[in-house]
Amino acid sequence: MQPIDLEKFRDPLFTRTGQVRAFVDFVALKTLWFNTGTLCNLTCANCYIESSPTNDRLSYLELSDLTRFLDEIVSPDHVEIGFTGGEPFLNPAFMSMLSECLQRGFQVVVLSNAMRPMAKRKAELAQLRAQYPSLLKIRVSLDHYQAERHESERGPRSFKPTMEGLRWLSAEGFTLSAAGRTYWGEPEMTMRGGFAALFAEHAIKIDAYDSAQLLLFPEMDARADTPEVSVGCWDILHKSPADMMCASSRMVIKRRGQAASVAACTLLPYDPAFDLGTTLRGALGRVQLNHPHCSKFCVLGGGSCSG
Repeated sequence: MQPIDLEKFRDPLFTRTGQVRAFVDFVALKTLWFNTGTLCNLTCANCYIESSPTNDRLSYLELSDLTRFLDEIVSPDHVEIGFTGGEPFLNPAFMSMLSECLQRGFQVVVLSNAMRPMAKRKAELAQLRAQYPSLLKIRVSLDHYQAERHESERGPRSFKPTMEGLRWLSAEGFTLSAAGRTYWGEPEMTMRGGFAALFAEHAIKIDAYDSAQLLLFPEMDARADTPEVSVGCWDILHKSPADMMCASSRMVIKRRGQAASVAACTLLPYDPAFDLGTTLRGALGRVQLNHPHCSKFCVLGGGSCSG
């Protein structure tokens, strides 16, 4: 692996060769993410946000943090609310935050590993699903259809409880999706076939051949080299800046000891250059793509946390 030279991403306006750096103008808010905090029941090998049982670099959001930003949204009809972490179900205020969003009529997607923190909330979750069957979606992180490969990332004894959580969610009628990873370099259809067989074996209602139900994410190793992206790359790659995540989504975070603020991207919660302030309306401007994740995950990898 060739290490990356981070100096080439320092200038937000120009690449190292003097070309105008690619940027993304905000189009319309489609997804507002809330990072509930970086604490997690797992310590995954390649977690981009370094979540763990001890990492509280992003503090737990509170209900008052959530409502402050929800109040800025004029209508819930066109905006999806996403919850990510860490593991959202570890946050003591999470169920009240989830309920608040659903009561306001927002479509909500929750990213979880479906393990014990979620299992402890089964009764409350089932009640919310019964009340808001068309609004609540759960996306479960399942890195690979083979237990050994999933556990090489998420640790020993992590596959079975995740599968138990998935079976329960499916049996209860939740709208489900799963998120896998392309780390192992398998052809996409091989991976989808493997997941399809796993889901069929366990009666899990996820169509592995539907890219909205099974998302396969590219890797985000910030240490590995990746090209800079100039404005000329859009035509070369046959891509549009309007299709990038930061054209339609933002993420609310709460750095330890600070007020909740808005980050330009779900992937860049720690970089102050991508902090857009403490109000939603002030955070809907242009984003310069001067980070390796912008190149590797979004532009070249075609990834999107919103699916």
